[in-house]
Amino acid sequence: MRWFTVVLFAFVSLPLDAAPPDFDKQVAPLLAQRCLDCHSGAEPKGKLDLSRKAPAMEQVKPGQSAESELWTRVAADEMPPKKPLSADEKAILKSWIDGGAVWGTDPIDPFAATTEHRAGRDWWALKDIRTAEFGLRNVGIDSFVRAKLEAKGLKPSPSADPRTLVRRLSFDLLGLPPTAEEIDAFAKDPSEAAYAKLVEKYLASPHFGERWARHWLDLVRYGESDSFERNEPRPNAWHYRDWVIRALNADMPYDRFAKLQLAGDVLEPGNPDAVKATGFLVAGIHNTVLGSNKIANAAARQDELEDILAAVGQTFLGLTVQCARCHDHKFDPVSQTDYYRLAAALGGVHFGERTVDAPEHAKRRRDLSARLEAIGQRQAELETAGRARAVAKRGSNITGIASPTHRWSFDRDARDSIGELHGDLKFGAKIARGRLVLDGKQANVVTGILKKEIREKTLEAWVALPTFEQGGGGVITIETLNGGVFDSIVFAERQPKKWVPGSNGFTRTRDLIADPETRLNEPIHVAISYAADGRIAMYRDGKPYGDAYTIAPPPTYKPDEWHLIFGIRHTGGGRAFLTGEIDEARLYDRALSTAEIAQSFAAGPSAVGVTLDELLAQLTDAEKEERKAILDEQKQIRAELAGVAAPTPVYAVNPKPAPPTHVLARGSVETPKAEVAAGGVACLPDADFGVPKDAPEGIRRAKLAAWIARKENPLFARVIINRLWYHHFGTGLVDTPSDFGFNGGRPSHPELLDWLANELIRSNWSLKHVHRLILTSAAYRQSSAANPQALAIDADNRLLWRKTPQRLEAEAIRDSILSVSGQLNPAMGGPPFHDVRTYGDKGTKYYEPIDPVGKEFHRRTIYRFSPRGERSAILETFDCPEPSALTPRRQVTTTPLQALALWNNSFVLRMGRHFAERVEAEAKSQEEKIQRAYRLAYGRDPSKDEAALSAAFVAKHGLTAFARVLFNSNEFVVIE
Repeated sequence: MRWFTVVLFAFVSLPLDAAPPDFDKQVAPLLAQRCLDCHSGAEPKGKLDLSRKAPAMEQVKPGQSAESELWTRVAADEMPPKKPLSADEKAILKSWIDGGAVWGTDPIDPFAATTEHRAGRDWWALKDIRTAEFGLRNVGIDSFVRAKLEAKGLKPSPSADPRTLVRRLSFDLLGLPPTAEEIDAFAKDPSEAAYAKLVEKYLASPHFGERWARHWLDLVRYGESDSFERNEPRPNAWHYRDWVIRALNADMPYDRFAKLQLAGDVLEPGNPDAVKATGFLVAGIHNTVLGSNKIANAAARQDELEDILAAVGQTFLGLTVQCARCHDHKFDPVSQTDYYRLAAALGGVHFGERTVDAPEHAKRRRDLSARLEAIGQRQAELETAGRARAVAKRGSNITGIASPTHRWSFDRDARDSIGELHGDLKFGAKIARGRLVLDGKQANVVTGILKKEIREKTLEAWVALPTFEQGGGGVITIETLNGGVFDSIVFAERQPKKWVPGSNGFTRTRDLIADPETRLNEPIHVAISYAADGRIAMYRDGKPYGDAYTIAPPPTYKPDEWHLIFGIRHTGGGRAFLTGEIDEARLYDRALSTAEIAQSFAAGPSAVGVTLDELLAQLTDAEKEERKAILDEQKQIRAELAGVAAPTPVYAVNPKPAPPTHVLARGSVETPKAEVAAGGVACLPDADFGVPKDAPEGIRRAKLAAWIARKENPLFARVIINRLWYHHFGTGLVDTPSDFGFNGGRPSHPELLDWLANELIRSNWSLKHVHRLILTSAAYRQSSAANPQALAIDADNRLLWRKTPQRLEAEAIRDSILSVSGQLNPAMGGPPFHDVRTYGDKGTKYYEPIDPVGKEFHRRTIYRFSPRGERSAILETFDCPEPSALTPRRQVTTTPLQALALWNNSFVLRMGRHFAERVEAEAKSQEEKIQRAYRLAYGRDPSKDEAALSAAFVAKHGLTAFARVLFNSNEFVVIE
């Protein structure tokens, strides 16, 4: 039954000598409630705006109600036309006019009071959470439920049987079936203490976080690709998923849980997990195809912000704030200014990857790198001295430059003039004028395979570019033989006319803030050094090109598994070919210093370094011993560095300075109005953040997080309490979990909602405390049996006279099939498994469902790679939502396709065989096998009739078919 709240005024007949009514306290609320729905806004009905003094007073003659058009219409019951004012309401209006019609606050706040058509600031969900005694003995969940039932002449159902309780509890908290042993143990001792112990066991299980994280990921539109035209995958989005699982398992206080998702990188900058938490804000869709049209791009950015604001508003506040983008919210007290104040708070949120590093790992890496730098400096001094002596002995005037391990001068061919990595000219690549000439189409050079390991390195080349109209071609690349892992000097891949360190999946790539290339047809010196600690530095003409950065340590290219290529970014790469001429290229097996690269550039491409043998011959025995000790220590330090956990790329908020935020007339970027500062929704307390319009991006989000996640915010606790109730009972106390506004549901048990909200706050925001209260209540433990009398009165079970049966979600069905078949892989966390084939066409990624075989694909479904636009047949058939939209409440449908999927799907067929094999291994006789199958699937023994029917079926069709019958039964997918 739906109901709405209206403001009750203490309207009483006023004595003739009484003082005129107070405008702000009595008259303005009356007009707001009864008149302003029609007579306010941009186009008021009859062109009469009663929210503002000037137009309203044209219809009023102060002191003369009989001569006032407003009163004449009201007195004649012409206005409001459908529901005239009551006698008491009329008395207030008439007394105000006759008393001089003194106007107060101008304009009248249209959100001041709730009406029959919209919510006001007095809306039930915006009122403070009640903290006083609730007038019930032994206050708790069951006292509130019983009170509602008794008022309707109903009684609660008796408790469910032990088997049903254990299955219900296991699926609710873990999303997995209980073991037969767990059911048997509780059936032998179904006491309160035993039940409480079972609740604690499941709450402490690591599977708890996996189960409840799935609910949260639905809510926040978590997906692992961008959507839109390109729909590129997000290979590092999973860190947010794992963070949610860990946070829920650890019972992180809910206020901190929320704050970290909104501003973790600002609130806890040294905490890598806090950065991962901000994946919430960028979990949604992201348009990566933007052109040169500034208006279209600005509109696309506003669409993106609207999606972010919708996620924040609905997730944490239960308010559809996004509806106020173009105008004041039509149903809730959210103004257009409120919307843009929130947009200002989140205006610096951008999508992308950033690198996180644990403080202890970063310190260890710095310490080791500092030592490596110190002894490397001494090594350089020794070798510089030896090199100088060798040059002097030669009688050459060549300066002592670093010696590469491999060098290609391209004088007559593509031979390696130092080592054995000779190149092979392919697809029209040619040598001319002492250079390697590449046409940008297919021409490239591939070297032989190197038989030594390399990790730390420097790539160096002199290259001339005949045109800037190209993008993504590699000059010199070191790669595994299939191109799956590579590092390369690349031109104009992501930024026109700029050089970039290319790498597989951009894992070691960062766009550099440096000048674009300006020289054509002249040799340009480019180099990249890759240090063992992950430091990557790029150089142009001997000088740093952009800032060096530190990321994951470079990959190890193992003996017989790598080679070099010239003129192509990597084997198999699209748009990967270079148009240009390479004068010389070099590879070093260490990271050259800035000084060494400057020396190499100054010496030029024709300079020949001193060989190692020449250098060593000029060192004294003592210098040789010192150099050997340095090399040994370097080897040890590098081994230690390799053992330090690398910095991790994660898909999270990439903050940028927020631009000025203006209210946009009708939401159009072409009609900006007043600039606003970051703030909240004015219908909630303390919405003014007190920050200037140009406040730093981080301060804005930190203020927003603090404003949302506080006990004084009545929506924050109520909304999450309702979500927990919804997932345990199938329907929330408010049946619209993400909409507590006028168009949402009304609470079936408002006092219970507030009591639980108080319990959440009192327990330091412990969600597990609330779970515990719900799970141990008699309301939760009721039987699900139907009661004709109760059905006639309350068919939807909003009064909770029984426990409504719930069908398992798609993921829980798949996980349960894996579990009972003995195939569930319990491995937690980490990159997802892929049950889709990813392929590209004209720059767009597509995802085709497949059914891969192997243990790694038998992990829980929450660890499945979930691109937008594709789900497996079982998941889609059982209403698994597409992750492009917020899904606070899943649909539950019943279709023939579900039965077909659980009978014919290739995954089910394979699991049916595994289930049969498990039963064969765990039981001997046919009778025992059938009994074991029932125990695994349902947690019970078959009845006599079931056993007989099953035996006949197995004899005719086999155990595998029987397993599929069990999978396809109501008892397997519906939890009583």
